[in-house]
Amino acid sequence: MDPSAVGVRLASAVAGPLVKRLFVAEGPGAGLVDRPVRISSRVSFRGEKRTLTDADLRALAAGLVRRALRAGERPVGADEETAVADALAASLRALGDLDLTDVQAVDLGHTAFARALRRAADSPERELSADGAHFHERLLDTACLHILHFFTQRSTFVAATLVEQSRALGDLTARVDALISRTPLPGGEDAAFERRYLDYVAKKYGRLTIHGLDLADAPDRWPLDTAYLSLEAVPSSGPAEGGTEESAGPRAADRALAAHERVLLRGEAGSGKTTLVQWLATACARQDPDEGMAHLEDRIPFVLPLRTLTRHGERLPAPRGFLAAAGCPLAGTQPTGWEARVLAEGRGLLLVDGIDEIPDAERRRTRAWLGDLLDAHPGNRWLVTSRPSAVREDWLAAEGFTELALTPMGPADVAAFVGRWHAAAGPEAAGYAEGLLAALRAEPDLGRLATNPLMCGLICALHHDRRGYLPRARKDLYAAALSMLLVRRDREREAAVVPLREEAQTELLQRLAYWLVRNGRTEMDLGRAEGVVARALPAVPEAAALGDAGAVLAHLLDRGGVLRRAAPGSVDFVHRTFQDHLGARAAVDEGDFGLLAAHAADDRWEDVLRMAVALAGPRERAAILRELLDRGDLAADRRTRARLHLLAAASLEDSAALDPEVREAVERRAAALVPPADAGEARALAEAGPLVLDLLPGPGGLSDAEALHVVVTACHLPSDRAARYLAGFAAHRSLRVRAQLMWSWHRFDCALYAREVVARLDPDGLDFTVRSAEQLRELRGLRGLGLRPTRLDLRGDLPADELAGYVAGLALTEVRVKDCALTDLRFLAGQRELRRLVLLGPGAPADWTSIGGLPALRELELAAPAGGRVDLSPLAAHPGPLTVRVPLPADRVTGIDRLPAGVTVVPGPRQGG
Repeated sequence: MDPSAVGVRLASAVAGPLVKRLFVAEGPGAGLVDRPVRISSRVSFRGEKRTLTDADLRALAAGLVRRALRAGERPVGADEETAVADALAASLRALGDLDLTDVQAVDLGHTAFARALRRAADSPERELSADGAHFHERLLDTACLHILHFFTQRSTFVAATLVEQSRALGDLTARVDALISRTPLPGGEDAAFERRYLDYVAKKYGRLTIHGLDLADAPDRWPLDTAYLSLEAVPSSGPAEGGTEESAGPRAADRALAAHERVLLRGEAGSGKTTLVQWLATACARQDPDEGMAHLEDRIPFVLPLRTLTRHGERLPAPRGFLAAAGCPLAGTQPTGWEARVLAEGRGLLLVDGIDEIPDAERRRTRAWLGDLLDAHPGNRWLVTSRPSAVREDWLAAEGFTELALTPMGPADVAAFVGRWHAAAGPEAAGYAEGLLAALRAEPDLGRLATNPLMCGLICALHHDRRGYLPRARKDLYAAALSMLLVRRDREREAAVVPLREEAQTELLQRLAYWLVRNGRTEMDLGRAEGVVARALPAVPEAAALGDAGAVLAHLLDRGGVLRRAAPGSVDFVHRTFQDHLGARAAVDEGDFGLLAAHAADDRWEDVLRMAVALAGPRERAAILRELLDRGDLAADRRTRARLHLLAAASLEDSAALDPEVREAVERRAAALVPPADAGEARALAEAGPLVLDLLPGPGGLSDAEALHVVVTACHLPSDRAARYLAGFAAHRSLRVRAQLMWSWHRFDCALYAREVVARLDPDGLDFTVRSAEQLRELRGLRGLGLRPTRLDLRGDLPADELAGYVAGLALTEVRVKDCALTDLRFLAGQRELRRLVLLGPGAPADWTSIGGLPALRELELAAPAGGRVDLSPLAAHPGPLTVRVPLPADRVTGIDRLPAGVTVVPGPRQGG
């Protein structure tokens, strides 16, 4: 290629966030200094304020190269792309060597400034080909343009003589952006469209509806950044060999794709699966994710809600039809073949939401569709969501999917959600927050309901709406929430239209919900919905007075808060939970108890059946439960039998009035499932509710596996009573049992569980997992009682000063740091017995220079960072012997030549990790 034909264009929206990372954040104050500050003191990869490692700098340079290559014709071959990135990193590193001020740099202009950088870096482009050197020059010139523009925007850049030049430079940057949009280079149409598409994704998915938060003067949609509650996921298929149920530990669900290219995520209704999809799509759209989300940088999200894609039974779309099938208004405007190029480059993030929301026949078709896409487009990242029982275990295992399950919200999560909800609802609601938290702590049954964002939102709204009064049963909560959503809006807004009474609306909504339940759908065409309403109108004359079926349906959509327009030409319920509740009411009204029992093995009917048992009269309730027991007794395989019997047991929770013989029969079948055979059965057993605690045996007489499974069950029933039961296993001989107890701390009241369980744990070989400042403080208090762990597993947002204070009193032998908000390892100072250190996850500390002060360290395990490189230079001062495990090829590890003879580098994690 003729070097003179090479062009580089990076829009400020792309280059700006990357350039900003080269410099430390400004401190407080106006910056009215009497002399300019040297550029070398501002860089983020040197000095005491270092936040950017050499590996980060190389990753940043590689990102600029990738963006430039995508914005136009490829000026260098793929084999030279890495070399250009290394040369660019070397040139940018010279920012730390310049003796210029920001004022002098701006005076030079971006071209001369780039030449000064190349000279200071000793012309790193000389090792490149002619095309590569020219590409490096153009890329560095463009980066310097944005660096100087960044200087002019800093609050410390106040020299009056440069005001006009700052304006001119800003105008120049704007002109570059305008030029890119008007006259893209060959192949640049993709980049221009991606900016438009990502802007749409950010707006489309950047707000979250909180059901129930429709109070006067309060928003019913929050900015996702404010509303999003970090969700956690654990392996969903039971214990790994040699590990606990949570042997991989709880991980932030939004970071699961950093460790796995393909994830099948299971979660109960309302647990936040769709919210997570929104969060991931929005994180991609920002194109400047935080450090923990760096694996999403450069990703193009495709949100694929299955219930929308299969609404009319049509074929699932090929990539070129993704946008149209999902209802994106930009569909048809993308450059020809854009989707194929994104997927061929491995830049796609495919978010397939709601396997459980489509019928069984379509699930089989969906699996084949997924398999074909995976075979055709390897290297992309995938998230598929489903309710837990919708598809069998290992449903996508052959395609390389890791199965994870969303965990229930713990007490800290609930407290955070309640605080945010009441803050968003306005000052008038603020006074109710503490009262609600006290009620959740004091009422175990109520607290058990507040384990997912949907139920937390409804409980907050009901508590406020009823001035502190809350129903205690699930069915009563749903009924009260429906009443609130159906009638309160018009009342509070003083609507001029006379609303339908609650009874009339409920009757019509039940018919719509029952049609969806019977047909295995969660969406229906507008015409179909009008037909259902038309058949119901003769029985609801109050509604008929509003007009024909179309007018009545429009009233339900416009005035109520339960039914909505899912997409042009279709309707659905604001949440699947309301559909199931209303469908159950319809089934009870119709007396379809045989139909309910006949569908008991169908996961889509599970919540419908449980709610129908709660809503039925005592005689009908007993009949349904007897039918469930009989069908379970006749089931050919143990898993189906256990499922039906456990479903009957779970239904007892809302069965206040029931024939004692039927209740005893249900409890007898449940007792036969104790101890559970595996972790899956253990979690299913917990679904039966607190009554299970009466059935669980103590540690005596149980095998290690049986003890683990009953502990898993009790851990999924967080309450003071469960904590006291679990205390009996704290000194168990099985490390897996004790590890399960340690991991489950976050689900319980922190102080109570520390007292009852953690204080009694035998520390031999046990990793003490610390996930919050509150847990850290409780552990520090237990140190006075003689609990001094030697192994720590650190996660989450831990205050460095408190961690250092706690660790100072311990003689640690092993420490794991994973997804932890720590910038360095200084808290380990003085740990002269520490033999093994593991730094995992995108949130692992970036600065580990203090590692040389750990003389006993013999094993160090590092995760691959977002940039795909590791610099081992900080180990140059370690006395050895030391084995370093890095999951990267040798050409991605630097600093090896500086290591002493006693330090050995080997690939991959330790076996059994």
